[in-house]
Amino acid sequence: QVQVVESGGGLVQPGGSLRLSCATSGIIFPIYNMAWYRQAPGKQREWVARITSGHYTNYQSSVVGRFTISRDNAKNTMYLQMNSLKPEDTAVYSCNVYRTNDDYWGQGTQVTVSS
Repeated sequence: QVQVVESGGGLVQPGGSLRLSCATSGIIFPIYNMAWYRQAPGKQREWVARITSGHYTNYQSSVVGRFTISRDNAKNTMYLQMNSLKPEDTAVYSCNVYRTNDDYWGQGTQVTVSS
């Protein structure tokens, strides 16, 4: 059974940092591509960043220079380091694990940026 579990969310002040984790089990982790999405209240879910099985990364323009996506294949875990957080980063962040004909999602973790 495939499991995808996010953690690391919370309440942080503007300018602060958080590191999100996405732990997986039940898949051959190194061959999967992975991505972070977020959904703010009243808005559609949007893509934030991705890291391929080959460790290629790319980011939504609004987070370039502030967020860093990474993966540890030995721990079957992906990370999102978020620095210089802004109130507009407030959302539920979800992890997507995917490859051709396979697509898995976690339940999400809440990130709130507020003073």
